[in-house]
Amino acid sequence: MSDYVTDSTEIESIELWGSPCFITTNPYHDLLSEALINAIYADIGEQANRVQSQVAITAKNNLAESTLDFLDRDNADIQTLSVYLSDLITTVAFEVNQGFWPEEADAENTIIESWYHVTKNGGYHDAHSHPNCSWCGIYYLDIGETNFEARNGLNRFYDPRVNADHFLDAGSQYLNSTGIWDIEPQNGQVVIFPSYLKHSALPYFGSKDRIVIAFNARVDFI
Repeated sequence: MSDYVTDSTEIESIELWGSPCFITTNPYHDLLSEALINAIYADIGEQANRVQSQVAITAKNNLAESTLDFLDRDNADIQTLSVYLSDLITTVAFEVNQGFWPEEADAENTIIESWYHVTKNGGYHDAHSHPNCSWCGIYYLDIGETNFEARNGLNRFYDPRVNADHFLDAGSQYLNSTGIWDIEPQNGQVVIFPSYLKHSALPYFGSKDRIVIAFNARVDFI
């Protein structure tokens, strides 16, 4: 919130209905990445279907997806990642809900769904959101040949204010550049975002696979 002052009037600025997103880097990435990638490719070798989850198959092209229990698997490296990501969700939920939770309330989260995407040349995932959870995340295990300037293989987020662009004139130019947000990913980066935000994985082109792990979480009072 900020203030504007004219010759005779002070005008208070109030930002309404923001969508908090969080970015961090997994400090264990260099220790875990090789083992996680090996586990993913071993799983792909046993897949009967390209999209094991069987969710929104027609929205996905030229990518491999696991069942929705990847972070639950009995693997020490996967469990190390799961604990780290779970702690991130708890931290984020506490941060954004200060002032809204009852006094002295405590909460815990449950990662209810988790999966990997291994995207090959020409692969993409159309725009979508994630129901039945409050927070979602994407962990960039190997960005491959993702390129920000070329908008190659980026995750794109879309303005949730569905009527924001119903009329555009000189008075609403500030909306014109805010309809999308593209992340410039790095290996080891984690992005946490509210589940209502629509997002997509733009078409990816490269000889090396692009590998991410995604997850959905719910938060409950203890």
